[in-house]
Amino acid sequence: MRELRFLVPGTGRRFRCGGLAVELQTAGLTADLASTTVVTYRVREAGHAFLDDLLRAEPVGSEAASRALWIVSWGFDVPQLLRRLRGRAVAYHAHSSGYGFDLPAGVPVLAVSRNTLGYWGNRAPRSPLWLVPNALEPQWIQRGARSRPAALPTIPQPAPRRPIDVLVQQRKSSAYVLKQLVPALRARGLVVEVQSGWVDDLVALFNSAAVVLYDSADYWRGRGVSEGFGLPPIEALACGCVVFSSLNHALADCLDPGVLGHQLGLGTLAADVERIVAAARDPARWQADPLALERLLDELGEARLKQRWAAALEAINGHWDRLLQAGEPPLRSPSPLQVRLTLWRQTLARLLKRLR
Repeated sequence: MRELRFLVPGTGRRFRCGGLAVELQTAGLTADLASTTVVTYRVREAGHAFLDDLLRAEPVGSEAASRALWIVSWGFDVPQLLRRLRGRAVAYHAHSSGYGFDLPAGVPVLAVSRNTLGYWGNRAPRSPLWLVPNALEPQWIQRGARSRPAALPTIPQPAPRRPIDVLVQQRKSSAYVLKQLVPALRARGLVVEVQSGWVDDLVALFNSAAVVLYDSADYWRGRGVSEGFGLPPIEALACGCVVFSSLNHALADCLDPGVLGHQLGLGTLAADVERIVAAARDPARWQADPLALERLLDELGEARLKQRWAAALEAINGHWDRLLQAGEPPLRSPSPLQVRLTLWRQTLARLLKRLR
């Protein structure tokens, strides 16, 4: 197994985001499978290797270079990083989709959602493709105040009322939620908290809310890329919250409407207000199906994701052995222009046949 090198621009406050958190968590997870290193490429940081230094010390074709598998992930930086890593074993850990670039032939894709998997299955159908969802941190599974199927009493007992009726995280939230829905819910007497800024204990915050609203469709549509995975709604479900969410991109992977969550934006403001008020007043009737939720959380637990990564890495290492050591050529997909030319020739051939 090659040494894994997760490339991130940096790990400090300047780069803090969900994508960075996922890469660092994944690097910790894969450390049990292979030697794993976090490598920065925009800023030098104490305690982390720097890309320029490693490339100079390990030229293409050297023994040291052959022992590393590079994992790139940072959206707009991916094409540049792949050019710099040409001739080396590399894989793309694909969070969001829609950046518009194509991958060199033979570069494997580790997709965090079925939405992203389908995007690259269309755009790079001859590349090795693997589904490795983001893992929930153990704290959500262990401390989340949800109903466990095995712990359900014979006669259901009403759960204690939570102090927050409706929780909204301001980041990524739509103008519709913040400017229309939140005021309408407050006018109906609900306690609505709009959270912004740093929270020391997110699990405790979610455990204190009956309903969580998540609406990222407008946010991502304005940026031209996709919701890569959508952890906040899953974290809320793990805490026993009723989740109303948009169903854009990867959110549709898990949020089966009416089973695990509920659609936010059901045609009219009145429809949303009516349903959310009802859920806040009687959460038990609106909560996720406990068995379906536990199956989902098992799939997203670190133990299961470690199995997925182990299988993917074994295959990817074998793939690069064939390309770099055995010298086999990678399969190539036709370009969109080649596909259009083929269709044009077929259409022209049919027209000529009719004229004869």
